[in-house]
Order: sequence, then C-alpha cells, then structure tokens
Amino acid sequence: MAWRSRVCRALVLLLWLAMTLVAGRAAAGPVLAFDPGRQPVMLAQSGEAWVDNTGAKSIANVAADARTPWHATDPSTIYRLDKGRVLWVRFTVPPTPTTERWYLEVPYPGVDRVTLYVQNAAGEWTERSAGDSVPVANWPLPHRHPIVPVVVSPQTPQVHYVRVKNGTMFGAPMQFVSDQHVMRSEQRISLALGIYFGLVALAVMLSVGGAITMKDHVYTLYAMSAVLMALTQATITGVAGLHAWGNATWWNNLAPQVLPLFAIASLQLFLAELVSLRERSRLLYRLMVTGGLLSLPLAAYMMSTPETIERMRFIIAYFVAETVAGLGVVAWTALRGDRYAPWLLVGAAPVAIGALFPLARTAGLLPIGFWTTHGMQIAIAIELPILLVVMVLRSQHRREHVRRIHGLDRIDPATGLINAAVFHERLVRLIARSQRLKFRSAMLLVDISNIEQIRRDFDPDSARELTLRVAGRLLSVAREIDTVARLSEHRFGVLMEGPLHAEEVAEAGPRIVARCLMPFKGHPLEWSAQVRVAQGLIPMDGTDPVQLLGRLEMLLAGAPADSRRAVFMLSKAGGLSTLLPIA
Repeated sequence: MAWRSRVCRALVLLLWLAMTLVAGRAAAGPVLAFDPGRQPVMLAQSGEAWVDNTGAKSIANVAADARTPWHATDPSTIYRLDKGRVLWVRFTVPPTPTTERWYLEVPYPGVDRVTLYVQNAAGEWTERSAGDSVPVANWPLPHRHPIVPVVVSPQTPQVHYVRVKNGTMFGAPMQFVSDQHVMRSEQRISLALGIYFGLVALAVMLSVGGAITMKDHVYTLYAMSAVLMALTQATITGVAGLHAWGNATWWNNLAPQVLPLFAIASLQLFLAELVSLRERSRLLYRLMVTGGLLSLPLAAYMMSTPETIERMRFIIAYFVAETVAGLGVVAWTALRGDRYAPWLLVGAAPVAIGALFPLARTAGLLPIGFWTTHGMQIAIAIELPILLVVMVLRSQHRREHVRRIHGLDRIDPATGLINAAVFHERLVRLIARSQRLKFRSAMLLVDISNIEQIRRDFDPDSARELTLRVAGRLLSVAREIDTVARLSEHRFGVLMEGPLHAEEVAEAGPRIVARCLMPFKGHPLEWSAQVRVAQGLIPMDGTDPVQLLGRLEMLLAGAPADSRRAVFMLSKAGGLSTLLPIA
C-alpha cells in the first residue's frame, strides 16, 4: 500500500509539472521566427520588457536577477523614460540559418541610445549601440535610425537584451530585418524622400527668384519657411543625422526639438504677410510677430535645460498655439474678403492635420509609426504648390495694382482711357507729324448730350454706367493707330492718325453718333447715348493745339440745347456746318 501511495503521488506531481509547463508556454506568447519571406519580423509579444526606474543596473545585474518583474512586450505600449529611467527588453532569437545577416531595427531616429547585448562563446557580454547620443560614424550600421546586428545560430537559440535610453518617452516598435530587406526598403524610402526634398528645393529656388525679380519680401519669408520645414523633416526622418550632423551628438539630439519651433514661427510670419495682416490690423500683426520671436528664447531654454516630459509639453503648447493663431488669422482675413485667404486655408489644412501625428507622438499619445514620421512630408508636399500658385497670383495682382497707381497721372481710372494731359501731348505730336509729312489727320471732341436726362429718368449709377458704355463704343469704332481719351466727366477726345481721305474724315463723326445711338443689351431703348461731335482737320484748321481745342469746345458750347444737330465741323473761316441731325 505504501508503494502504491508513492506511485500515485509521483504521477500527480508529474501531471502538475506538465500542466505548469503547458501553462507557462501558453503565457509566454508567440515565439520569434525569422522568415526572409515575411519581413519585417515584428517583436510584438515575443519578448519581455521591464523599466529600470534607477537606470543604474548593468547588463550583468539584469541578466542575473531572477526577481526582475518582466512582462510581455506590446508594440502599442508607450514607456515613460524621463528622470533617468531605462527600458530593458529581453528576447530570444531561435535557431536560424546564417545565409543572411539579421538586424534589430528601431524605426525612431530621435531615440537617444539603443544598446543590444549578447553573450559571446566565452560567456562575456558584447554590446553594440546606436542613437542620437552616439556619433553615427560609430554605429554598427550607419543609417537614418538605429539598426543593430543580432547574433543568429543554426543550432542554438540566442538570448539578447536591449537597453533603451530616451529623455522623455519611447513607443517605437522593434522589428527584425535582413540585409536584403534593408536594401529594398531603403531604396523605396530614399525615392520618396528624394521627391519631397527635390520639391522643396524647387520651391526655394522659385521663391528666391521671385524675391529678386519682383522685389517682394513675401517670397523671402516663404523660402525661409520652406527651408526650415525641410530641415525639420530631415531631422525627424533621420536624413540630417545620417548626412549632415550625425557626429555632433549634442545638436543631433536637440535639432528635432528646436528646428520645429523656428519652422512654425517662420510659417506664421509668412502667412501674416501674405494676407497683408499689417494693413488690416496692426495689433494682430504685432501679436503674430511677437509669437514668432518667442521661438528664440524657447530654443535657448531648450538648449540650457535637461530634456524632460514637462519641458516637451511646454514646447508642444507653443507649437499648438502658433498653429491655431496662424490658421485663425487666415480665417479672420478670409471672413473680411481677402482673396487669397481661402486658398491658404486649403493649403494649410493638410499641414495642420499632418502636424497632429508627430505632436501626438511627442506627447506620448501615439506610438512611432508611418504617419507620425512621414505625415508632415505628405502634407507639406500638398501645401507647397498651392502656396506657390497663391503667391504668383498675388504678385500679378500687386503688379497690376502698382501699374494702375503709377498710371493715375496718365490714365483715367474709371474707363482706362488716357487723360487730358496725355491727350494734349499726343495732339502736339500728331500736329508735328502731319505738318512734316504733309498729310491730313483729324481731331474730334465727343460730348454726351443727354446725360442729365438719363440721371433724371433713371439714377446716378445709370449715368455713370452710360459714360463707361460710351467709352467702350468709342474704342470699338477707333482704329488701332487712333487715340481715344477721356477729357472730362462726359467729354471724350479722339485723334485720327493720317493720312486720311476726305471721305474718311466726313464719315468719322456720323459713324460715332450712329454707334453710340445703338441700344444697349439689357436696357430699355430710352437708355441710350445721344452724343454731339465737334470735328477739326489737322493741320488745315490750325497748328496750335490749345487754339484748336478751344475752337472745338466753342463749337460744342455754341450749339443750342434743343438743337437736333449732332456733328459740327470747323471751317477755315471759323464757322460751322451741319452734317447729321439727332434722331
């Protein structure tokens, strides 16, 4: 009976051990499997993690301490690593053929330091490190983000430990890739980044050219903003650390935090200038400039203080405030009729949305992923051409506006015709040419005789519109070499360049009268222009421009108000002859 009792106890013990082993394996999660056909191989829940709150334990202490409270890794977990905390990750690489070399990849260019530990054949711990605090030249594989080779063996599993040190938070996935996959993925990403930075370079060159040729400082602000945005994206993607300042560890660690401040400040100043905020509200403009200049003391503050989560949240608050202020100002100007502001909102909307992902990642709300790393690049690639088109349209409108202002002393702003001063200059030259070349030219004065009746029967706006319509009718009957001018509110002048035949001179006045009498589309028949024309020959009727103009004005002034005559011609005796009655 005693023997049977001992056998039963042994069977129960074996059954308990078997159940414990099965349960332990089930709780350990999936096992890593390095499959070259399915890359990247995610660590996911195949490892164990633990946060050392002191940050003082060495690899020997961590590996030997059986009381360490390891827990299964989770790619969605975001670890808080400020105040000297260190994240430890343990995983086991299964027996794997050595035909390809495998790497641990941490796709987070901003991590301070990632160190991979593994024991060699002598039982000693070897380490390989990469990250912002390590010069890129000393990385095992210089890259945009940490890539560290792992040890694989075709016969035995290999236990690896990873020590992650970061000043704020860490939420990047850990994945395993082979040489071939690294080459293929880097080619694709390099193509995308090359397109992006090429687009930025083109935009900067066009902006510099616009600033030089058009003398518009908005192009300068745009170029500065585009350069700072590109540098910010270069730091976020690791391109700057790999190719520019990878060996300057202090700046390589600080650039992803400082450059975005300058980029957002320059962008807001550019938007304020583009919508002419200074002319609309000096107070708002000064507030925007002050907000942009705050980036300088904030950058100095970041350079002189240790990296903490509280400091990072302060910077995030500034970034969000600047973004909201910039979009708010553009929306404010759009509501007040700015012609460019709606398009600026369309262009800025993708950037505002894309900025949410890196901000959420910095605040510890999202783990590292595609959109947190490349979302802003896609948004800026959409924004750049829209802003360029807006600036080109703005420059064209400004040039036209300046041209009109400069031409106010020569052009009538309402009709676009030349004014009396320019008409007199051209009359002097026409008389000189006609005398020198001995040909006949003509000058006509055109008055709208029923303008007061139109004002009484309709309204003042109709009278003003009729004047503009008459200017268009005069341009339609004039030849390309003729001159049409507005001499006063309701008087126009026409210079007909010779040589002219007698029939052409005789037909000029009646043709103008008939053309102006034609009804206007959309208006009643009573709304028509009745004009009177005084016509003189050059040089037959005089060679003094002032005297010639005076004689024609006297012809129009001397005509009875109730006269049905429409065209009057000067004669050498100074009289007048009737050509056409008013209908």
